[in-house]
Amino acid sequence: MMCVMKYFNLVLKLFIAALLLSGVLLFHPWKSSAGAAAHRAVLVELFTSEGCSSCPPADELLGRLRQEMAGQGIQVIPLGFHVDYWNSLGWQDRFSSAGFSRRQEQYALSLGLEGPYTPQMIVDGRMEFVGNNAGHAQRAITEAASGPAQAEVSLALASADRLSIQVKLPPRSGVVNLALAITEDHLSTRVGAGENNGRELRHAAVVREFRALGHFSDETYKAVVPLVMAKEWKPEDLRAVAFVQQGDSGKVLGAASVSLRAQPR
Repeated sequence: MMCVMKYFNLVLKLFIAALLLSGVLLFHPWKSSAGAAAHRAVLVELFTSEGCSSCPPADELLGRLRQEMAGQGIQVIPLGFHVDYWNSLGWQDRFSSAGFSRRQEQYALSLGLEGPYTPQMIVDGRMEFVGNNAGHAQRAITEAASGPAQAEVSLALASADRLSIQVKLPPRSGVVNLALAITEDHLSTRVGAGENNGRELRHAAVVREFRALGHFSDETYKAVVPLVMAKEWKPEDLRAVAFVQQGDSGKVLGAASVSLRAQPR
């Protein structure tokens, strides 16, 4: 009986091997639906200004990336940070903030750059390049999406004026920083001075509010934070973005985004 079983197992193995070689039975786990869904969200930050003549193509690119990369199964979470150091050169950017300029300066330190510039695009806090370079942006995003997320971030609306955030970290992740941004799409400005004088500029994913929610080192973190929207913001164009960065390095470990479209004023 033992010999019969051994013979049967041998025949079965040979049969399966023959099917594999013939192409009848194919097993490619990296092409499975689960594998396709494994692409993690990629955070793309653009540091820009309405006073910079090189920035409009970068603003346009930021607005396209979310849809273009979705066609490849990659979720892009865009953030448009308008810096304020161009404001003294003829045009006051109404979306600009000194805090956004400081954020860019921190990246210059962590990435070993000589200083900030516009337009600058930063992918997952790890890779930076001139923000109007579409090819470089697509390559960097694809590379970032190929690796696993190091933190699981969940973001949901707890009520009309509150957001629920949950973060799960792997063991020994160290101290991480949690941040929240509110962005608005479909914004435009008719520029009346400076390098873009006379142009109508269109923007996507403009950061309307940026909030540091603190730092932690626990493997699991939960919080409910207030959601306040200014009257001039259009609810149908708003999104909330939560993301986790690693200490001083600025590397993004995980991110999530949710639409605020259905929320009452």
